[in-house]
Amino acid sequence: MNRSSDGRKASALAKKVKVLIADDHTMFLAGLTSIIDMERDMIVVAQATDGRQAADQWRKHRPNITLVDLRMPVLDGVGVIEEIRREDTSARIVILTTYDSDNDIYRAIKAGAKGYLLKDARREELVDCIRKVNAGETCIPPALMQKLVTGIHNEPLTDREGEVLQLLANGKSNKEIGATLFISEFTVKGHLRNIFTKLNVLSRTEAISAAARRGLVQL
Repeated sequence: MNRSSDGRKASALAKKVKVLIADDHTMFLAGLTSIIDMERDMIVVAQATDGRQAADQWRKHRPNITLVDLRMPVLDGVGVIEEIRREDTSARIVILTTYDSDNDIYRAIKAGAKGYLLKDARREELVDCIRKVNAGETCIPPALMQKLVTGIHNEPLTDREGEVLQLLANGKSNKEIGATLFISEFTVKGHLRNIFTKLNVLSRTEAISAAARRGLVQL
């Protein structure tokens, strides 16, 4: 009788969507785990509080769905996606974050995320997204998809322009930016002209503001 009962439990468990959650906010992690475990067809098999733990836990448990915060210690969400997908390109990963800039969404989807949700999403949206991605679909809310499309159509910054922009956001002068990157002030000014054009701004202040809104710099 016990063997039969154990067998039924094992069979029921095998049919559930196994979820790994990675978030460095422990209270949010606990709440999310509770929400998912209340669903009859889902179970949280592991948790992680930084990106390195997330990748390690994924290797250990091989979950059906991995929910990853975008900004985490040690390894960020995009880094987690890239590391996992190097081992399994079919891994199904959903970003769950507070950041919704077009650049953040673009980086996550480019890395291989199959879903992108904000942390203020309703419970129904979250569990529906997990089910959709588990079924092989993508899950990006229309408003975020519009930002993604906008970001793709905007000409991207080069890596060097990104470095110049971040130093600009850090309050560095042209001379200081040049010294940090080992380039001339003339070259710095050329990069700034390109940055202003791509961001459709006219000043350093506007460039920093626009870049922060799009997630291109961290202030």
